[in-house]
Amino acid sequence: MGLIGRARSYTKSVMDVALGRKAAGRGLTVFPDDVFIVSYLRSGSTWARFLFGNLVQDEPITFANVNRLVPLIYDHPDHVLRRLPRLIKSHESFDPRYPRVIHIVRDPRDVALSLYYYNIKVGELPDGYPMDEFVDRFIAAHMADYADRLGSWEDHTLSWCRLRKGKPGYRFVRYEDLLADTATELTRVADLIGKDVHPERIQRAVKLSSAAQMRSLEQKQWKQWETTRNTRDDIPFVREARSGTWQGKLSAVSVRKIETAWGATMEELGYELVGSRVAPKI
Repeated sequence: MGLIGRARSYTKSVMDVALGRKAAGRGLTVFPDDVFIVSYLRSGSTWARFLFGNLVQDEPITFANVNRLVPLIYDHPDHVLRRLPRLIKSHESFDPRYPRVIHIVRDPRDVALSLYYYNIKVGELPDGYPMDEFVDRFIAAHMADYADRLGSWEDHTLSWCRLRKGKPGYRFVRYEDLLADTATELTRVADLIGKDVHPERIQRAVKLSSAAQMRSLEQKQWKQWETTRNTRDDIPFVREARSGTWQGKLSAVSVRKIETAWGATMEELGYELVGSRVAPKI
């Protein structure tokens, strides 16, 4: 970026702050009753917004209203976010201010595959970019500015697990378990939201948040949702919505690299390694 470009960027940043347009992000105001859905990127947090949003809201969650009913900290200035419902999505690493946290974790091999296609969708990668090269960048947290600031999958995951797991106000949820038995996992964490949830309400949330329903809504509303509005419409945001999609799509080399980098953490979280065994971390 040249001198003029940097000057324009700086001026815009100053004006956004001065006029209250700057997204809240990590600097948001946190209230004692807030509930945060946190996850690394492409780990099922949008589905979780639908699930938990449909659990607590009477208005069905759609891509047209999700940013209002289950807001994302990067889509609103703080003064707007303070007036919205306080079931909130965040991709931030550990933040000690978050009073109640639903932490969604997904197998990093599936995360790598999902992030690959998402980065093509948003134009960060060109068509045909080598998957193995992307996996190297994924492991090194050197993909794109929006992702790299979070650290690696392991950095992000352990920041929450090590500092909050086992403490009040924290629920650890594996994406794979949420897929396998959605109703049970919803029931398990419902108390954190402060709702006395009846089975009928659970089933309603599951139905309104199904992959088929979300795909249908995306086809109709993708231009109304900030996340997909200016992205390629030939690559869906809601993809296969299942676990183990990496099998047969990631090369053995890429699988081995991910497992070598993070194998101890993956096994600790219940993910089976298929490549060479790795020594536990000290």
